Amino acid sequence: MRLTHLLRLLALGAAAGLAACGGTAPTQPAAGDATLVATNPSTTPPIRIGIALGGGAAKGFAHIGVIKMLEANGFAPAVVSGTSAGSVVGALYASGMNAFEMQEKAVALDEAKIRDLQLSSGGLVLGQKLEDYVNEQVRRKPLEQMAKPFVVVATRLEDGERTVFARGNTGQAVRASSSVPGVFQPVTIGKYHFVDGGIVSPVPVDAARQLGADIVIAVDISNKARGQTPGNMLGALNQSIAIMGQKLGQAELARADVIVRPQVLDIGAADFSQRANAIVEGEKAALAVMPQIRERVTQLQADRAKAAAQAQQKAAEAQYQACLDNRSRLQKLAGLAKLDDSCQAPK
Repeated sequence: MRLTHLLRLLALGAAAGLAACGGTAPTQPAAGDATLVATNPSTTPPIRIGIALGGGAAKGFAHIGVIKMLEANGFAPAVVSGTSAGSVVGALYASGMNAFEMQEKAVALDEAKIRDLQLSSGGLVLGQKLEDYVNEQVRRKPLEQMAKPFVVVATRLEDGERTVFARGNTGQAVRASSSVPGVFQPVTIGKYHFVDGGIVSPVPVDAARQLGADIVIAVDISNKARGQTPGNMLGALNQSIAIMGQKLGQAELARADVIVRPQVLDIGAADFSQRANAIVEGEKAALAVMPQIRERVTQLQADRAKAAAQAQQKAAEAQYQACLDNRSRLQKLAGLAKLDDSCQAPK
């Protein structure tokens, strides 16, 4: 008790001495002392949803239905990646069109506008019309100027390397990604030739993640080998590509947060007459996984809020410790006697 009493007296004397000298303000931590900045949990960044649109020729109209339901439920994708048919829909969407505008384009699409037959050892379809059509729809914007971040995946013919186009001619990148070997002629870009991206990345999940997506929704419309013999050359080629990319595609799909699988396997690769059915199947498949998407978004928001609260607490503790360390000797002495409250302990 004597020691406590003595400390109180010394502290009172010190306080009186400070007052007599004009009242020196308590020393605050210097600007560089606290290295952490407090974070307000309510200002955590928004969840960035990415959509990875897979290849599947005419089945690609299903992508429009998926995007329509995502927009209707408040989950509009912020970033887009596309392979083959998915790159066509992805380009239109990334350019600024909404799902209803894309549906109008799909209904009005004349197949002759995107198909230019030309006999060649490299393929039956040149692909120039597809390139021109896409560039016309996106108002000739290059990939890097899209309204939403957008990348296109293709396969480098010389060595089979997966190539992700993020800059340059949008229509040309889409054409390269859509060039089914044996059907489309390979596309020359620089010193290399490129073909269908579905060979190396049937559903480009990793590309969407690399664009900064927090949650990746993969739309898988790829052909599956179902024990049936394809009825024509195009069907045989599509099934061959599906078999080649099946194992690789499964590994990449496993890295998606949510997988949407529209029931479009019975739609032929070149059957544009089924475009309305494909869109409806996309809508139905997206609605079926909506609870998964909500759950994943809610969980990620909760994780971010928790991390932000922890960062805020840690910053407050660091600021409190810096304040304690920067007090004068007399203030520290007054603190021992509980007479100095210039540093507020975090709650």
